[in-house]
Amino acid sequence: MRRLRNVKIVATLGPASETYEMIRALHEAGADVFRLNMSHGTHDEIREKHRIIRQVEKDMNSPIAILADLQGPKLRVGVFANGEEELVEGAGFRLDLDKTAGDATRVCLPHPEIFEALETGATLLVNDGKIRLKVTACGEDFADCTVIAGGTISNRKGVNVPDVVLPLAALSEKDRDDLEFVCGLGVDWLALSFVQRPEDVKEARNLAQGRAAILSKIEKPSAVTHFDAILAASDGIMVARGDLGVELPVASVPPIQKRLVRKSRFAAKPVIVATQMLESMIDSPMPTRAEVSDVSGAIYEGADAVMLSAESAAGHYPIEAVTTMNDVAVEVEQDPTYRQVIEASRSAPRHSVADAIVAAAREVAETTPIKAICCFTESGTTALLTARERPRVPIIALTSLRGTARRLALSWGTYCAIADDVHRFKIAVVSAARAATGAGFAGPDDQIVVTAGLPFNVPGTTNILRVAPCDERLILNMENE
Repeated sequence: MRRLRNVKIVATLGPASETYEMIRALHEAGADVFRLNMSHGTHDEIREKHRIIRQVEKDMNSPIAILADLQGPKLRVGVFANGEEELVEGAGFRLDLDKTAGDATRVCLPHPEIFEALETGATLLVNDGKIRLKVTACGEDFADCTVIAGGTISNRKGVNVPDVVLPLAALSEKDRDDLEFVCGLGVDWLALSFVQRPEDVKEARNLAQGRAAILSKIEKPSAVTHFDAILAASDGIMVARGDLGVELPVASVPPIQKRLVRKSRFAAKPVIVATQMLESMIDSPMPTRAEVSDVSGAIYEGADAVMLSAESAAGHYPIEAVTTMNDVAVEVEQDPTYRQVIEASRSAPRHSVADAIVAAAREVAETTPIKAICCFTESGTTALLTARERPRVPIIALTSLRGTARRLALSWGTYCAIADDVHRFKIAVVSAARAATGAGFAGPDDQIVVTAGLPFNVPGTTNILRVAPCDERLILNMENE
């Protein structure tokens, strides 16, 4: 499906969006990628959603990316004898390994690895940061704390430890089972939760064995600190602002978001901005103006994709939420200021022939009446490098590999088309022209830029650029190639 925008939309599936009719409607409204949240639903339920997405893809002849979001290690307190207690500012409170039901003075925290890593002065956040505790003394099985910010604490509330790099594997036993399951299904992207260090990414990559691309969620201070190494180890990035805003001062999140988006774009790796983008649309058919500004800000920054979570998974208005995000994106990208911001932030390395080819393709497309850049890509790298340039014309990625086409559905400005294997450049140009005219990007009297690698079907060989007509007769009259 041809979109009238470059930024992509990720929609999370859930109880509000699990039928064929709804998933198809979401794709028609603008969803390019569907997220399967492995924190919710059985394997049978996930399998059924996957089946429906692939059926929609087949029926609409439109490559769709599927992103499986692994739960990651969840840290939670135990239970209370009364179900909940009120913690008062200035009071003492103990966390320990005793599984006895808690009260107003203590509760079990069944994670010995936390006590191993804690130090006096560390901060513990409970229930999304609503309760803040400061460690005054700790040992291998306890932490005595002072309540800095009080409130109601209840059974199994989540715990964040922002000051400490915890000796936790990014993949729990559940995550390993889920990873193997979704890779067997054939998902395109794996999202890793609570990444702290590049080693977490490498572990997932070893388990995935090339069956899915690896996307790291940046939601912990340690991930921000080690971001460059995590980015180098990942295929993509998600700026997960929910937990990031809990563990860091909320005022620091917008500049962090801008830096991470800029660095990801520089590295030619897709970056998603996520969490609470249109939160009010869970219960309302209209977003707030602040939410629209938030979505717009991510698009102006050059993010590859913006994401809906509960809005599309459990909200009352999933189609309206996707439609709103699509409409905002179209409006922003038509603003002359958008191009000024995007082009002012263009800063890409020129270290390889492929870098030079895609930069030249963008330059030619922006200084002559070119309608599209058509790139033949085996692994997807050429399309990603082209997307990094953020050209003013559409990018048509042609590949014989459906998996590559699906993964590129997450990449900025990329329209993916399945092409037959080609072994001569003239035939490649014919395929590109047919794709451009068939999708409505160009007419028979227009011209396109074609990039490819010789020899064909060898990853990493992009080394040729041609300005070509879209008239097939003119192409076939070109000298033999």
